[in-house]
Amino acid sequence: MTRLVLKWALNSCALFIVMKLISGIQIDRFQDLLLATLVIGLLNAFLRPILILLTLPVTVLTLGLFTLVINGVIFSLASHLVPGFHLTGFGAAFFAALLFSLFSFVLNMLFGTKS
Repeated sequence: MTRLVLKWALNSCALFIVMKLISGIQIDRFQDLLLATLVIGLLNAFLRPILILLTLPVTVLTLGLFTLVINGVIFSLASHLVPGFHLTGFGAAFFAALLFSLFSFVLNMLFGTKS
């Protein structure tokens, strides 16, 4: 349970860093940041495998690069589900998902949380 809360906190920090770096992302309140992180995590856990399976031929054809588009779709969907989490467009969602994955990976590696 402690590891799960630590991962959530680290991913929230990663989302905060991404929000500061990309001008197309706005989060209204701290609670919205925590909720957005939770929604992104749940969408990644449940919806992402289904999307990857459905788009498998395109993913194989693009040598896996289409998963970046799927990550952008997950971010865009999270912005529609969380009222205080705003994205200006798919480009912001795409780059936010890319940076979020990178920062989340680095923070989780530094703090020793395993997937």
